[in-house]
Amino acid sequence: MGVGKAWLLSTNLALLHHTHPNGTKHASWRSLSWSVVCGLMLFGLGLISLLTGHVASHLEWYSQRFVHRTLYSTLDGNDRAPIDIWKSQYSKYYYGCKERGRHYAPAVRERMSNGYLLIATSGGLNQQRTGITDAVVVARILNATLVLPELDHHSFWKDDSDFANIFDVNWFITYLAKDITIIKRVPDKIMRSMEKPPYTMRVPRKSEPEYYLDQVLPILLRRRVLQLTKFDYRLANNLDDELQKLRCRVNYHALRFTKPIRVLGQKLVMRMRKMANRFIAVHLRFEPDMLAFSGCYFGGGEKERRELGEIRKRWTTLPDLSPDGERKRGKCPLTPHEVGLMLRALGFTNDTYLYVASGEIYGGDETMQPLKDLFPNIYTKEMLAEEELKPFLPFSSRLAAIDYIVCDESNVFVTNNNGNMARILAGRR
Repeated sequence: MGVGKAWLLSTNLALLHHTHPNGTKHASWRSLSWSVVCGLMLFGLGLISLLTGHVASHLEWYSQRFVHRTLYSTLDGNDRAPIDIWKSQYSKYYYGCKERGRHYAPAVRERMSNGYLLIATSGGLNQQRTGITDAVVVARILNATLVLPELDHHSFWKDDSDFANIFDVNWFITYLAKDITIIKRVPDKIMRSMEKPPYTMRVPRKSEPEYYLDQVLPILLRRRVLQLTKFDYRLANNLDDELQKLRCRVNYHALRFTKPIRVLGQKLVMRMRKMANRFIAVHLRFEPDMLAFSGCYFGGGEKERRELGEIRKRWTTLPDLSPDGERKRGKCPLTPHEVGLMLRALGFTNDTYLYVASGEIYGGDETMQPLKDLFPNIYTKEMLAEEELKPFLPFSSRLAAIDYIVCDESNVFVTNNNGNMARILAGRR
């Protein structure tokens, strides 16, 4: 009982005694005095209750009701149906952007092109995917013939998969035939005619199309074969509409996974749907390299600082970061426990099925246990396809491709960081 309730009750008691029809003036005065005493006692009790927090006041009751109603009411106070957390009411307003414009120029044939462009990508699967996408756009800008991009075999993941092991090569070449000419290798007669090996260079990050025309094209015309190394984020984000549409065609249509990857990915989706009509896919980037790169601290004491510090030394250009500062800026990946708390706060119940797409979780089962306590129905590709997955296990990029398919087909997709896969899937979905 709060202060307001106590005062209201004391006033009612006073009025009740004061208006009793059988009382005298003296009795009425005594009744009034006794009422005032009781009122003051109740007021004091209410004040103590308010200060100690043991009893909810009117204000607390209304505040709880207001918070509850915000989930079901619009800003102008009109009631509406409860929010469906499994779908977006705005999804119908999104549309594809892959169609070429009416005045889009046809692709330049190999003989008429300005030369052959070789690309060496960098990073994990999805970082390389962005590099391949930009490589196609750069080839279009330079009127160059693109040679099938070379994947990174020397990154942290140590995956020696080639383009053809992950992506459908013939589909890639055919789908983009109206945009650029793509070949599998530089013709032997061209290589034999060269006095020097292909010229190699690395362009600055986020370079504008003008940079490629001014700085790269003259070298390509002079040498005929040019290789761009560590090709990740080497093209500006903001391009004209036709080049942006080309990015969409490459990323979401031309880059189709090989049949073995597609088949296993769809099997995992079907197995999740047999257990539950709807499921959430959680892309959990909590691998040691990811945490080391972030520069954040996750509560693991001196052991964590030492281990992640050693991994961080692999990147010689990384700046010194303040773990507290990065966390205050919201730059740290969410822990599995924080992801679980977020999902529960959004309204997902503990009987919800989760598919966790991840690599090696730093801390292993101990790190994952808080999430499992919140959502017991957790599955991974290893749990759903133990035997069928064995041929893919030595290849991290192929495993990431399988996760990509399941995340794309899930009812809800959640990520603990704003990485490459999260951004690509956001656009895809």
